[in-house]
Parts: sequence; C-alpha cells; structure tokens
Amino acid sequence: MTLETFLQQLINGLSLGSLYALIAIGYTLVYGILRLINFAHGDIFMMAAYFAYFGIAVFFLPWYVTIFITIALTALLGVSIERMAYRPLRDAPKTSLLISAIGVSFLLENLATYLFSGKPQAFPDFPLMTTPINYGSLTIQPVSILIPIVTFIIMIGLLFLINHTKVGMAMRAVAVDYDTAKLMGIKINGVISSTFAIGSGLAAVGAILWCMKYPSVLPLMGVVIGLKCFIAAVIGGIGNVKGAVLGGLILGFSEVLMVAFFPALTGYRDAIAFVILIIILLFLPNGILGKKQVEKV
Repeated sequence: MTLETFLQQLINGLSLGSLYALIAIGYTLVYGILRLINFAHGDIFMMAAYFAYFGIAVFFLPWYVTIFITIALTALLGVSIERMAYRPLRDAPKTSLLISAIGVSFLLENLATYLFSGKPQAFPDFPLMTTPINYGSLTIQPVSILIPIVTFIIMIGLLFLINHTKVGMAMRAVAVDYDTAKLMGIKINGVISSTFAIGSGLAAVGAILWCMKYPSVLPLMGVVIGLKCFIAAVIGGIGNVKGAVLGGLILGFSEVLMVAFFPALTGYRDAIAFVILIIILLFLPNGILGKKQVEKV
C-alpha cells in the first residue's frame, strides 16, 4: 500500500467514524438520562433521511431550508416518541421500556416501507459538497472534510451545554439520581424531552451528511447503521459524550483500514464492529471512557 492510498483511507475512516459519532451521541444522551437503550434511534435517523429527501427532491426546497426543517421535524419526532412510547412506562420495569423501544423501531421501519415503498431512492446531488477535489493522487470530496468538522463543533457545543448551562446542569442531575432530582424541583419531563430533541436533531444532521456521502435512502437503512452506532457508544463508554465520539472514530477507522489492508475481508465488514466490541469489553467492561455504575441499596 502506497502512502497516498493510506492517507486516502485515513480520510475515509475519519469521515465514516465522525458520522458514526454523530449518531452514537444520541444513544449515549438518552442512556445517560433514562438508562434506556433507544433502539428506535437508528430509525429516527432513517426518517430524517426521508425528510431531507422529500424536502429537496419532491418539494424542491433550498438546501438550507431543507436542513432546518429536517432537524426540526426529526427533533419533534424524537420528542413525540418519548411522550407516547416511553413516558407512560417510565416507572415500569426497564424491560418494558426496552420492548417499547423495539416496538417503535419496527413501527417506523414498516411505516416507512408502507409509505415510501422498499425501493431505494437516490438522494439529490449537492455538487458543492460531492464534486471531488484532487490533490496529487488523493481524491477528496468536500463533504468528507465537512463531516469531521461538523462533528467536532457539535461535540464542543454539546459539552458546553452540558457543563456550563442550567439545562446541562439539570441533565447531569437527572443522570446522577433521577428521584433526587425530581424532589429538588427539576422539571424531569422537560429535561428528558430536551434530551430526546437534541439526540434526534443530531441524528438528523448525521442523516443529511450520510446521504450526501452515500446518496441512497431506504426504509431499512437505519438498522445496521443504528446498531453500529450503538456499538460505538458502548465501546467509548455509553453515557459519555466524548466516549461516543471516540467509539465512533475507532469503529470508522477500523472498518476502513481493515478492508484496505485485508481486501478478502470486505464481505465481513459489518462483523468487524462486533469483534472490536467483544475485544474491548473483555478488558474494559464499561467501555474506554465509561465509569463503573454503583448501585445503591
């Protein structure tokens, strides 16, 4: 492998890992607050892709308008799911919440298949972001550079929100002790709704960038992507924003470089995520940046 080819794969890995990180943050935020694995998050990502597709290809809205509407609708979808599927079961056993999340996931997948058909739709091209730029033997799409920049900015902004604002303080309080935060007068419902809105909004940003880079939209696109992003969150330490970003980058680089160095393993690309997960959890059961949870009796 030449140096140019290696650099090309590094850029591809950084881009893919940053996309995983954006979606993994949604998993880690919800888990940090509710201790709930929101299996519907990958399908919220899928719905965001369809919102963007219809905004541009069907209603012919400008890109900047479509992006704003997609983020708003996806955030509203996330809050609605929390309100209708999760909030009534908040005091029920965690198993009930988990089953509800799986049910919402299947509902969104089948609803999308019924409404949009199972045929993949070609996402509209955005030449400014997809026209390749050549640097010697390197070929880079501008979107591949934009993705890690957006991910870094969002991570910094989210960490500022969590650590330096009243909303973030309330989120941290609920994450530490739900019942005590409730007794202290924190508006639990508002905090949880805000968390779902932020996580779903990030899924929308990830969906738009994903479709720019991989221009195909279909009802089951969120299944594998969502599972990989959940794995990324677990690898980094679920409940930790920096860990979600780190896990996404590890997963993205590993997938791309493994296929680059061992082309015969291309067919096993999706399995690489599970291998990495097993290896890391054998030595770090709480993830790389995760903290051990202490159960109070």
